[in-house]
This record gives sequence, structure tokens and C-alpha cells, in this order.
Amino acid sequence: MAENAAFVAGDAAAAAGPVVLRAPTVDDLTALSVLGIAAFVHKFGDLYRPQDLLPFLMETYTEAALAPEIADPAKLYRVAEQDGVLVGWCKVGLTCGFPDHARGNRVMELKQLYTAPRATGQGLGRQLMDWAMSEFAARGADEVQISVWSGNPGAQRFYQRYGFAKVADISFRVGSQLDDEFLFARML
Repeated sequence: MAENAAFVAGDAAAAAGPVVLRAPTVDDLTALSVLGIAAFVHKFGDLYRPQDLLPFLMETYTEAALAPEIADPAKLYRVAEQDGVLVGWCKVGLTCGFPDHARGNRVMELKQLYTAPRATGQGLGRQLMDWAMSEFAARGADEVQISVWSGNPGAQRFYQRYGFAKVADISFRVGSQLDDEFLFARML
């Protein structure tokens, strides 16, 4: 676990072996927590005041917060592991996250797709996204939604390559701060 934490925090060299996608276990909770915090802070940390960011991270990415999440049958997780080190994860919601904007009858949601900060750009996002899209299809989704920060054009381009397009303006709360987000969706 300490090795996972060091890599996720960006203190280790990039791993070299093949990426293995698998379901997480309770033994992964520490690494999931460290990765979630590292990925969120790396990408978005400078957007928030500490008094907003810290409670959000504790409510969202601690082991105590993640344990019921990975056990929830309405959510699917897949972790990406390389050389025994957690380098990414994806979370799928089997229910509609934004029903006011749903166009389909069986709408599901891509809730999170994270890679370790030093592992970005190595194709991990594509592998995790391919897994998520196959899960949506296998479970009969007719629409997939994802919330994307309005100031993240890289993520927007990534999802557009998968056929997603903006369907609504929404918001995302971190503490007292309300961020402008775009709801992207794709019919299947």
C-alpha cells in the first residue's frame, strides 16, 4: 500500500508493465483514497479555498467514504493496475444522475474517470472509458451522461471523441463554491 501511495502522489517513476483492469477490493481502499485525492487536487485543487476543498476531499475520497461506494450494487468500479500499483479508476452509475436532462429510458452515468497525475497521457483513460462503454452497452443503457467541468477542454475533447456532446449547463458544489459544469451525454 505504501508503494501505491508513493506512486499515486507522484513520487515514483512511471510503471512500465501492462495495465490490468480489475474490480477493486477492500484492500484497495487506501490506494483508491490516495489516488482520488491526488488526481482531484492535481487537476482542480487550485480552484478552491482550503476550507471548501478539505471537507469535500474528506467526504468523497477517504477510505470510509469509498468503502460503501465500492460495495454499492448501483455502482461499478474498475481499477487500473500497473506493476502492482493502482494508476487509475473508473466509476459507473447504473442509474440516471441527471433525470431532468434525460432523453433515454435507461440512462446511466459515467461518474468518475481518474488517472494518477504522473500516469496521464499513457492511454489509461481510453482503456477505462472502453470498459465503461462496454458495461453501459451490456447493461442495456440507451443514454450515458457525464458531468464535465466547464474549464476542462481536454476532458471535453476526450468525451467528444466517444460521441458525447453538451446537452445542458449544470453545477457542481465543493463546499460553498458552485462550479459551472457541462452535462455531456450520448445516446446508445
